[in-house]
Amino acid sequence: MKKLFINFSGPLPTQRIFNAAMLFFRIAVSLEMIFVHGFKKLGIGVAAAESIPNPLHLPEAFNSAFAIAANIFFPFLVLIGLCTRLATLPTLAVTLTGYFVLHWNDAALVKDTPFIYSVVFMLILFVGPGKYSFDYIVHKKLLQ
Repeated sequence: MKKLFINFSGPLPTQRIFNAAMLFFRIAVSLEMIFVHGFKKLGIGVAAAESIPNPLHLPEAFNSAFAIAANIFFPFLVLIGLCTRLATLPTLAVTLTGYFVLHWNDAALVKDTPFIYSVVFMLILFVGPGKYSFDYIVHKKLLQ
């Protein structure tokens, strides 16, 4: 009982708990991004496709392709843990643009979503995908 208390009350998780938590975290956040934000940009699950804002005035085709990739393709890479840290960057570009450019003057309830997604994907960027990922397998093979 003492060991259980120490493991759950300590400042650092065990390696096993950390890796399992990162696996769950990556999967949950990526699925949420894909199903809630990505698919509606394609018109899947909604009456009409969501209009994709272009606050930086990029070419429309590039802006749409980048936003869709940042909401579907790159979160899928994060989900499986492949090129995870690099895959967070396009998603962060979209969420941080949403927060600092598109919603900066909006109420906190409106800009809350891009802020939370930005923080979540920054955490994944900084700590990495954990042991249960394709990145771990690739990295392990490269070190042999």
